[in-house]
Amino acid sequence: MTIPLSLVADMGTLDDATPGVPSPDGAGHRPVLLTPLIESLQPRPGQIAVDATFGTGGVTAALLERVSPGGRVIAIDRDQSAVDAGRARFGADGAVEIAQGDFADLEAIVHALGVTAADLVVFDLGISSVQLDDPARGFSFRFDGPLDMRMDPRSGTTAAHLVDSLTADELTSLIRDYGDERFARSIASRIVRARERSPITTTTQLRELVEQVVPRRFWPKRIHPATRTFQALRIAVNHELESLERGLQAAISILRPGGRLGVISFHSLEDTLVKNALHVAAQNCVCPPQQPHCTCVHRATLFLLTRKVIRPDSAELATNPRSRSARLRVAEKLATDG
Repeated sequence: MTIPLSLVADMGTLDDATPGVPSPDGAGHRPVLLTPLIESLQPRPGQIAVDATFGTGGVTAALLERVSPGGRVIAIDRDQSAVDAGRARFGADGAVEIAQGDFADLEAIVHALGVTAADLVVFDLGISSVQLDDPARGFSFRFDGPLDMRMDPRSGTTAAHLVDSLTADELTSLIRDYGDERFARSIASRIVRARERSPITTTTQLRELVEQVVPRRFWPKRIHPATRTFQALRIAVNHELESLERGLQAAISILRPGGRLGVISFHSLEDTLVKNALHVAAQNCVCPPQQPHCTCVHRATLFLLTRKVIRPDSAELATNPRSRSARLRVAEKLATDG
């Protein structure tokens, strides 16, 4: 799994890129690419929308405004603190229901709320500035905090545990595959040597270790040299790519014919997975190209509305330079035969 270095330099991760900028009303953050997202989804009054990545509620608020009156928004987030804040914000509005959970389980969550099919599903991937700015969460190396990185702090394995328990080869693979870090083996070897003397338990310890390993002349121009290592650990801790793959399939499954799916990603690993999943879902045959006759039973379930990925325009880049790595893809559910 290799990421082009041209894209790595533009990754929207950790301290280099925080999805969203403050909204005019101060409630949460205005999501990146919100205008093209809403224009592409075309939400209408009475529809049922699913915000698979609630965060601070920017997308949910935009969807609610447009599916009202008579519509409904179901929002999902792994972070209980985000769920609690969302319920406080939207609690008086019965049109919004916020559930704690992994969007990998999107279909089960939506069905448990009595919904069998949705008109719109949105994934606004990445981590929120609220999570980044909390030192106790361990996502950011700007603050000294525990090396945690769990999106659901109540369960799962911490980054500190991975750093302490994986072998040098396992750490090398993780940092290389999820961060495209050219110095992955050197960083992994230094981690193993360092933890023999003392456990690596804080963000500052790990940041300083990476700074010492990566030669100064190879430090990236726009991101801190530890960004790729932190990203790799965060992806592994939260099983982000596996959850995204399952979540996309669940979203396609629950969309009613004519329903639309929008996905905003912030680094090329996510975007490649999204692009491939949507491409496969839009094909009537997935047999190998060299095979003379189709023998598969695969049939297209989606129509791609964005053949070319949508990126922030100059106006959005001017107000939020961190949005430069955002990519939006949109697809529509096809009617099935019978």
